[in-house]
Amino acid sequence: MGGGMTRNTSDVCEVYYVNEEHVERARKALSPEREIMAVAEMFRNLGDPTRVKILQALTVEELCVCDLAKLLGVSESATSHQLRVLRSQRLVRFRKEGKMAYYSLDDEHVVTLMGEALRHVREGNVREGVA
Repeated sequence: MGGGMTRNTSDVCEVYYVNEEHVERARKALSPEREIMAVAEMFRNLGDPTRVKILQALTVEELCVCDLAKLLGVSESATSHQLRVLRSQRLVRFRKEGKMAYYSLDDEHVVTLMGEALRHVREGNVREGVA
């Protein structure tokens, strides 16, 4: 390395050794590539704070597009766009009642996913002493 930079090696192996048994067990545990890509795409779409707010709001109750737009402080059009992205990942679903479109979480897996993500963040904050 040039430029006087030092390499921090505390978080890497100091010797190169591959445990083939461990690698093979891990390889067998990997999901098919199409599933891995679908999970990666789902998490990519969850990487938007507006979408996280929508999902968190929908853990409380079903909401119409107007309610969500008011909650988010954005237009109904912008809200509808975000909901289309979430629908494409099967994270939310909608139903029409007359002229109203109501959204809810697609299933209990999404409730669990949101709950676990928030629990992970909150427990990490406690460990780090963040209020």
